[in-house]
Amino acid sequence: MRRPWLPFVAAAALLGCQAPAPATGAAGDPQTQEAPMSDATEIPRGSFPIEEVARYPLPGMARLPSAVRPDPTSKMLTYLWSEEGTLSRQLYAHDPSSGERKLMFAPEGGGATEENLSAEEKLRRERTRERGLGVTSYAWAKEANRVLVPVRGDVWVQDGLHGTPRRVAEGGDHPCIDPQITRDGKHVAFVKDDELYVVSAETGGGAPVQVTSGARGTGRTHGLAEYIAQEEMDRHHGFWWNHAGDALAYEEVDETEIPIWRIPHEAAATPTWEDHRYPFAGAANAKVKLGVIARDGGATTWMDLRMDGEPEVYLARVHWTPDGKLLAQLENRAQTRLQLVRFDLETGAPTLVLEERSDVWINLHNVFEPLEEGQGELSGAFVWASERTGFRHLYLVDAGGRVIRPLTSGEWIVDGLVGVDETRGVVYFTGTKDGPTEQHLYRVPLAGGEITRMTTDPGMHGVVMDPAFNVFVDTHSSMEAPYSVSVRAVDDGSLRHRVPVPADPRVAALALQPPELVTLPSRDGVTLHGAIYRPGPEAGPGPWPVIVSVYGGPHAQRVTNGWDMTVDMRAQYLRSLGYLVFKLDNRGSARRGLAFEGAIARDLGNLEVQDQVDGVNWLVAQGLADPKRVGIYGWSYGGYMAAMALVRAPETFKAAVAGAMVSSWDGYDTHYTERYMGTPANNPEGYRNSSVMTHVDKLQGHLMIVHGLIDENVHFRHSARLIDALVKARKPYEVQLFPGERHMPRAEADRVYMEERMRDFFGTHLR
Repeated sequence: MRRPWLPFVAAAALLGCQAPAPATGAAGDPQTQEAPMSDATEIPRGSFPIEEVARYPLPGMARLPSAVRPDPTSKMLTYLWSEEGTLSRQLYAHDPSSGERKLMFAPEGGGATEENLSAEEKLRRERTRERGLGVTSYAWAKEANRVLVPVRGDVWVQDGLHGTPRRVAEGGDHPCIDPQITRDGKHVAFVKDDELYVVSAETGGGAPVQVTSGARGTGRTHGLAEYIAQEEMDRHHGFWWNHAGDALAYEEVDETEIPIWRIPHEAAATPTWEDHRYPFAGAANAKVKLGVIARDGGATTWMDLRMDGEPEVYLARVHWTPDGKLLAQLENRAQTRLQLVRFDLETGAPTLVLEERSDVWINLHNVFEPLEEGQGELSGAFVWASERTGFRHLYLVDAGGRVIRPLTSGEWIVDGLVGVDETRGVVYFTGTKDGPTEQHLYRVPLAGGEITRMTTDPGMHGVVMDPAFNVFVDTHSSMEAPYSVSVRAVDDGSLRHRVPVPADPRVAALALQPPELVTLPSRDGVTLHGAIYRPGPEAGPGPWPVIVSVYGGPHAQRVTNGWDMTVDMRAQYLRSLGYLVFKLDNRGSARRGLAFEGAIARDLGNLEVQDQVDGVNWLVAQGLADPKRVGIYGWSYGGYMAAMALVRAPETFKAAVAGAMVSSWDGYDTHYTERYMGTPANNPEGYRNSSVMTHVDKLQGHLMIVHGLIDENVHFRHSARLIDALVKARKPYEVQLFPGERHMPRAEADRVYMEERMRDFFGTHLR
């Protein structure tokens, strides 16, 4: 639950395939067959077919380039794109000077599909929330005109735009997992059948060589990130090339002390199942070691990962510096301490560089940028991010861990580091300096000084820079404007070139109205940001029945000035049925600082529900909401929130759809749960109060439970435990199960069915 599977409102639309063309009436208008309510009152027909809610890509995003990057020469752009506007994408090259776009790489025999992926690849896609097909990722060598493209478990490389693709490693029965290319482009490493391999990327370079041994068949792995690193730490790599390309750091993961959690495939024609070692809160974690091995194999030197006074440590991040030093970020299990340590490569002994401490929790980040040309006090210096002031900001730190100077400050946060141009002495970053509902690109002198905003259009800006720091690629959207991609000058932000994004006819055909952004106070005076999707004039002047769309958990933000808000197709569909749909970022949500996020510490599902109640009461006070007809829905943490709102605020919420919910935190994983709740042993009262089952006796409204039976993230056990408690309390409920789905339905037919059932559920209980 590191981040939501896209806010539940938009998730069904984002995760799908091309929907079948809707049936048309005599006048050519789309028609849908709407099921009547149980009391024979007709449910209003939506303004567009319900299949549009389950259709992917979203309006305005079907032919949008993704993973846009300048190539190492800084002359071309490369990106993944679909000519047909489908999920299946290929690698294209784009010349900004001529505007010409060329197909650069098309996989032999077609790309990945859900059917031809291995079990290992499917699970990694779950961890990365990957929904694309065809070519789904690629990577340029940082210092060579060579690109790496993994496809269907094989590894391909190509030399520049005009090179011929060549397969350097074949997956076969065991896919090549997480291939990574050296900076000079000469070698590729990957994991296959639990061991680390290296292969030459040169023409005629020979067969892959296994460089580690001893893990296969033992319950251990070499070079793969453990489950909670992928799911909760935003760390998807388990090995790291040094800059010279002659050595690798890698982790050994031992999960043998974690009990197996078996998931049967109940809908399979023959008995089948899958086994996972799942680290439940308060129970055993995987044992992790960090070693260094030469590119050609040989003996491994193991690093000392101990933290003083801590019985257990997480390996959070691993870094190589340009001069060949190895560092790691180590986090204690309570997630209140983070140490950056430097290792002796001969002995593995660590030296503490710096330590971060928090009374709330440590939020991991990806900001560690060593300076390559630093002299004097800047020799060995690096740019670092810290929440030591309560807001994530950038600091210039010397080799010994002393802060030379803060680069940013204030009651706003840095989202990410874009780049450090040492030649010009400038640091580029994205953040919320101009408001938490937007993201902009900024620059600040490395020597300290005034911060300059570089993006001007309101909304959300995603940015990458070319290696020479001459231009940046700006992927921008707002609620009023679909995504656009432009190339802009670094010196003044002026437009150099627009990357063509073909118009999507669905944008004009659907004529979706952007929501309204609002602010409101909580009962204790904290400013909260919300969004209102008002029904059309045919629904009358109001007050209207309200459906709250919720996520509500940490590390996520729902309310922004971005196109994703406008193409929240479920919200738009429900609005067209006469509901007012409402979103609110309660306390606990991201991008507002540690105090705002940490207000829910050790007591989940309480303050978040209070804030959502305050949001509904504000709507009532504005004359917008009918207080007798308020529903709520969400997925994952949002599913938990929907269920908790129904049982902890029955006077406010009358109906809830809880999808893939956590019903009790003792059944979720260690790193996520313990960050916010501690362990069941040291916070038993918090775990009891934060469990949905504790409050089922207060249930008065109507509850629909939705779950995929092979969900390996939030196990169906969560819904089963809640159902058992409801039965014992003699409380009614409805349930929708998807036997072949995981954490979010992928099959289009399943998604359409889910949308129909949700529509009818709210129609029955709120209309």
